[in-house]
Amino acid sequence: MPIVKVNVKWKGQVYDGFDLDTDESAELFKSQIYSKTGVPPDRQKIMAKGGMLKESTDLNKLNLKDGHTFMMMGTAGDLPPPPPPTKFLEDMTDAQMAEALEIPAGLENLGNTCYMNSTLQCLRAIPELHQSLEKYQGGMSGVDNRGNLVASMRELYKSMDKAPEGFPPLMFWQLLRQVFPQFSQTGNGGVPLQQDAEECWSELVSVLRAKLPSDDAGENFINRFMSGQMQSELKCLDAPEEEKVISTESFQKLGCHISSSTNFMVNGIKEALTEEIEKNSPTLDRTAKYERISRVSRLPRYLPIQFIRFFWKPEQRIRAKILRKVKFPLEFDATELCTPELQSKFSKAKLKLKELDDAKEAKRREEKRRKIDLETSGDPGANAAAASTSSSSAMDTQDEKINWSDYLDPELLADEGCNATGQYELCAVLTHVGRSADSGHYIGWVKKEQDKWFKFDDDKVSIVKDADIERLDGGGDWHTAYIVLYRAKQLS
Repeated sequence: MPIVKVNVKWKGQVYDGFDLDTDESAELFKSQIYSKTGVPPDRQKIMAKGGMLKESTDLNKLNLKDGHTFMMMGTAGDLPPPPPPTKFLEDMTDAQMAEALEIPAGLENLGNTCYMNSTLQCLRAIPELHQSLEKYQGGMSGVDNRGNLVASMRELYKSMDKAPEGFPPLMFWQLLRQVFPQFSQTGNGGVPLQQDAEECWSELVSVLRAKLPSDDAGENFINRFMSGQMQSELKCLDAPEEEKVISTESFQKLGCHISSSTNFMVNGIKEALTEEIEKNSPTLDRTAKYERISRVSRLPRYLPIQFIRFFWKPEQRIRAKILRKVKFPLEFDATELCTPELQSKFSKAKLKLKELDDAKEAKRREEKRRKIDLETSGDPGANAAAASTSSSSAMDTQDEKINWSDYLDPELLADEGCNATGQYELCAVLTHVGRSADSGHYIGWVKKEQDKWFKFDDDKVSIVKDADIERLDGGGDWHTAYIVLYRAKQLS
């Protein structure tokens, strides 16, 4: 039957414009009435031919004509709230867009403070740092300026968690300049000078290492989660018979030297771990050449790597920048930087991770092949079948639970804060654009989830993809990675 235009009279008022589909149930019609009158369906008493309109009434048998008016009795309740109007991203304010996309707060630039803002955003990507800051009991009004700076960092991160958009880090900036006067330098007109983000990073890490509370074992966050151990062997090249000297020291970041042949980050790091020096030889009783070869004996859960891009140009009196393209991976196997002893401890877990990665890759390829087969089969249900195949494959991958204690070395398993597999994933990048360390601009890039990153350009925050991060490897005047932060690959 066709749709019939009908009216409803209730409390002396006629409500028109109802489209009554006589093939549908009376309950649907009552719901339409409810949306206009506010009378719930269970309170509606509608007069129809032969008596009251019931849910079981066959509307086709009423032989209704366009313009028919139903009489209704009933008490209204509250009208349902209207649905919120659809709002498109291009029509939203910055604050509304940030809330809709779950974009975190940026930091306002207080005058060439991008070096500080980008450093704070990258360090903010470490949840264990937040936990340690929460345990810090100091305030911001004590006589210990370094302790005040740590307390300010704690309060700043709390404020950023609540702020819907750009937040001014004024108190932290003031305390940073009190503790480290080099960041107070100004130029013409009293404008703050651009500073080095790596210097800011290193100074903050040193303060956190000194001031954050220690756990029951006497270790604090920096020592446990961001400090590695380096074993070095020093041998005399001019006197090979001289006894080698073995030493161990801690480190909070690795350096990537950039030479004319450096194309990949790992090669630059290995080059930095081998160096020639001159010192007095007790065997020869004169200055001699020595070679120091260093290898990592403990990898931390969070591993910062600095690209050594700046060098001093005496004729121009500036710290110039090396623009050479140096690729860094989204996933990083650091085992070749380690001592043979540590590599052997990684071996079992590394093989298991490779097995899992190979299985995931095989499933991905099989899923892609099936999807192509379904889409080219001409079957109308191909898209649904392909989606079902994709969903089931993802579930199969997630369902496998691994008892990692069977694969991890017991000593590494007991060492909280270390990387027990040697495998890392990139979680933050601090970049610089410009030709000199004393100018240009710094930006922080922080991973949100698979193929999604936050780009923190001071108080302007946007979402980018893995492909945008891979473009930060240098080779031109675009943003270039200066510090990359890796975290230990999470085990499923």
